[in-house]
Amino acid sequence: MVAIRLRRGGAKKKPFYRIVAVDSRRKRDGKVLDILGYYDPKSEEAIIKIDIEKYNAWISKGAKASEAVKSLVKKVG
Repeated sequence: MVAIRLRRGGAKKKPFYRIVAVDSRRKRDGKVLDILGYYDPKSEEAIIKIDIEKYNAWISKGAKASEAVKSLVKKVG
């Protein structure tokens, strides 16, 4: 099953997340199928960038989004 979830990057205490489509059996930071966007919570104003067309395409193929990704998509609109 394909999952849409956050992949952590950045330095210690300075997280940066990519929103990715990945096989649900892979590790959190393992190989990804597609990069859908990013989320930077530590900037002055949290930056959320999501390619909604790619997101909807993966959802229509049966991918399941994590709760964190669902809340970020709601914030974007």
